[in-house]
Parts: sequence; C-alpha cells; structure tokens
Amino acid sequence: METIKKIIAQAASDAVIEEAQRLTVTVPPKQLHPLMKALHDNEELPFDYLISLIGMDWGDKLGVIYLLSPSKDLTRELVVITATEERENPLLYSVTDLYETAHLNEREVYAMFGIRFINNPDMRPFLLDDTWNGFPLRKDYDADPARNPVTVISSEVRDDVPRIMEDENGNLVESTTRVFEKDDYIINIGPQHPSTHGVMHFRTALNGELIKKIDVRSGYIHRGIEKLCENLTYPQILHLADRLDYLSANINRHAVCMCVEKAVGIEVPPRAQYIRTIMDELNRISSHLLAFASHCNDLGATTAFIYGMREREHVLDIFDKTCGGRLIINQDVVGGVMFDIYPDFQKDVKAFIPYMRKRLKEYEVFFSKNPIALRRMVNVGYMSREDAITYGVTGPAGRGSGWSCDVRLHKPYALYEQVEFTEVIRTEGDSYARYLNRLDEIEQALQIIEQLIDNIPEGEIQGKVRPIIRIPEGRYFQSVETGKGEFTVFIESKGDKHPYRLKFRSPSMAAVSVMPLISEGEFLADFIGIGGSMDYVIPDIDR
Repeated sequence: METIKKIIAQAASDAVIEEAQRLTVTVPPKQLHPLMKALHDNEELPFDYLISLIGMDWGDKLGVIYLLSPSKDLTRELVVITATEERENPLLYSVTDLYETAHLNEREVYAMFGIRFINNPDMRPFLLDDTWNGFPLRKDYDADPARNPVTVISSEVRDDVPRIMEDENGNLVESTTRVFEKDDYIINIGPQHPSTHGVMHFRTALNGELIKKIDVRSGYIHRGIEKLCENLTYPQILHLADRLDYLSANINRHAVCMCVEKAVGIEVPPRAQYIRTIMDELNRISSHLLAFASHCNDLGATTAFIYGMREREHVLDIFDKTCGGRLIINQDVVGGVMFDIYPDFQKDVKAFIPYMRKRLKEYEVFFSKNPIALRRMVNVGYMSREDAITYGVTGPAGRGSGWSCDVRLHKPYALYEQVEFTEVIRTEGDSYARYLNRLDEIEQALQIIEQLIDNIPEGEIQGKVRPIIRIPEGRYFQSVETGKGEFTVFIESKGDKHPYRLKFRSPSMAAVSVMPLISEGEFLADFIGIGGSMDYVIPDIDR
C-alpha cells in the first residue's frame, strides 16, 4: 500500500491516513474528487470498483464513507471519508463521473441525510418521495408520524430534475432539467407488475417498439431497516437481515454474524462452520433455481418455471427439517448456528446431489438449447466488463461479463479456503451468459457440498458469547457472496450494544441501476427477460 499512500499524498495534501482494519483516508470535501480520480485512474492498480457509498451523521458533521477496491485485485480495499460541518445546506462533490453506481447511491444519501452532491446530474431523492419531511437517518430526525401522514391519494410523478453544477469559474449553479424529452412516448412498467420481480417502477420512453430511455423509481416498500437497526441489539438485527434479499436470507445473516464475531473476537466452532457453509450453498442453489424458474417464466416458458420450483422444494424441505424455516431460515446466530443438523441431514443432502445433477441436464435439453429461448437471450441486454465494474454489478451477472468477482474466492470466509470450486465466468455479457452462469453455479455449489457433507466434525454448534454483545468502538466491514452478488455489512460502533450506524450493500441495487443502459435500444418485449437475467430482488433495494 506504500504506492497508494504516495498517490494519496500527491492528490490530497491535507489527507489524514489511518492504519485501521482497512487503510482509511480522511480528506476535506474540496480534495475528495481529485483524490478519487487519482485512485480511479491509477495505471498500476486502479481503484475502479466502488463497493459501498455510506452516508453518515456524526453529530457535528455530515459525511460519506466510500469503500473502494481494484477490480483486478479484490483483496485490496481502501476507505475514503469526507464530511462537512454544514447541516442546513450540506454539499459534497459527486463521484458519478468516475463510478456509475454512485448515481443512485448519492441520491439515496440525499434522501436519508439531506446531503446534495455537486455535479450529480440528477439530485432527486431515491427511495423516498420528494414530499417527505425530514431526513430519516440523521440523528436529530423527528419521527413524529404527523409530519409524514399516510395518504391514499396518488401523487403525480415529476419530470423536473434538480441539480447543482460547478461552472468553469468554480461557481455553483442550481438548475433543473427534464427526465424525458417533451414529446417522448412514456409507459409505466410497474410498480404493480408481476414481472418486475417486486414493487419496482420503470418509467420507459419508447421509440416505436424500441426502448429509448428508462427512469428507475423505487422505495414503494421501503421499511427503514437501517434506521431500525440503530435501536436494536446485534442478535435482533439478524431477523431484519433475513428480510433484505429473502432468497439469500441465510447468507445475509451469515454476513452480519461474521461482522460481529470478528469485531468482538468470537471463535465459531468447526462443526458450526461446516453447517454454515453447507447451508449457504443450499441457499445459493434455491436462489438460483428460483432465478431460473422466474426468468424462464418471464420468457413465457411455464413448464420450466414449474420444474425449477419443483427442485427448489427439495432444498426447502431440508431447511424445514433443520430449523423449521423454509424461506426465512433463522439458522445462523452470533457465535455459530441455532440448530444442529437432524439425524438424516447428510443422507437427504447426499440424495439431493445426484437428483439435482440429473435435473440440470434436463434443463439443458428442453430449455437451454431451445431456439426460441436462444433468440430471446443471445445478444440481448449486453453489458461489458467495464460496465459491470463501474455499475458495481457482481454475482453471476457480473461474471457473465467476464469479471472475476466471487467473494468466496477473492475474500474467502467460513470454509471456502478449504474447498475446491471453479468460478463460473463467461465473456459474452448477454442475458444468455447470465442465465447459464446460474445453472453452472448450481453444479459448483453441489461440488462444494460434496466435499463437506461427509466431514462434518463432532462438537459444539455455538461458541462462547456474552449475553449482551458490545462491539468495540470502530468501523467494521464484512462481505459475502449471495445468490445476487457481493453483499456487504458495515457497522460503525461507539462501544454500545447497538450500532451507531449500520449499512447494507445491496447487489440488487447495482443490478437495477444498470437496467437503463443494457435495455436501451432493445425491444420492449425483451425488457422483462433482461430484468429476469439480472435477478434482482426489490426488498434488497428498499431497505
């Protein structure tokens, strides 16, 4: 990191460098963009992947924490912090010209903290309506329901886009523009539409049958989970983590547990590690099966949908027998797992492996090579490797564009260093590559389970944990590989039994943010299929 420190010193003379869990750099707002550009454009090792953008209220300051990594070496991570003492009209510089994923993230920070970003071309609040009073994640937020009464009256969607831009003389100029052109023909896809995979609203301008532009609107089921977590103990937070990407509920929960365990220094027993890893891979299989089923259904293949749901039931039966849950599994706890495996667990899992392999071959014959399916997916919804990186699209979708980004491989956790598996990567970048990646990852998950299922050691399933967990003061990060991609937990602690700030990095938000790009110029009829290939889950976005 010595080279990186030199780059930081040259780009930001007032930067303060701290050797923490990750190299941490604090810079004044004026020096943020020059520093981020220097890191992004560094030829030797460009920090071109913005993992997470986190709004903060430290009481005396409002600011943002950026977690960066080079796409070529995900083992290296850097934290950049900037803040302003202004609370009435807080302004920070945008990094949207460097990282496309910053667009929606900065708009979320504006909605939750009231921070506007200079040179962001679209400063509408994201996840909250622009009529909302107050900024919910500020520490002085007034949560009186009377300030934001529930209404059943529909409000018109505004087309004007406010922004604040810096001109060549350094003056700040506020202006508005329009989302769509005056004569655009606009249709609404969602929010009440079964094939948007949740309550998601895509305002779509058409040129004949071709998509001209898409405006993404979300927040219809926003539940304020990150705000709720600030008043919950760490064991209580687990139940809310389950309800983000509910199709990867066990993996989400695993991430929160590991973040707390590493911060406190809790040792997880070997038996619990085996159970966690096997259950995570079963969870990945069930997630990919539902993605396969719903994607095929989006394309009109009802039989394939039924087949995928049929196989998924076998996995859910194993979950049910293990811990009583099917969708929300409630298995991982801080220090280990809540329930030990049932007597026939290994027998049932080992029986499922050859059964699932047989079904994968069946999928290939009757759908993966179907000429109609091929025409709907091949060369449709193209996303380049560079697009995947700048939008932060990870998981099977990112790897379908040639980007090696599997957290299990690059930042291994649990037992992933002890097993052999192949990272599934394709370079075509289209819907078909993303579709095939999920099926191939089911096979890789089966291989991981095979290596572990007969070697589960005897012993305890929970380590020693204090009745009340207090995390030492500091900042903590933990990433895992869910069915959708990289899911990251950030905790800032003041030493209390609940977090000062908790942030979940949503892989689905990145997947949705790239939809306008990869859908532009495609047929409207293909839009739903492209969305199915991205496999996003709306509650993962509407935290």
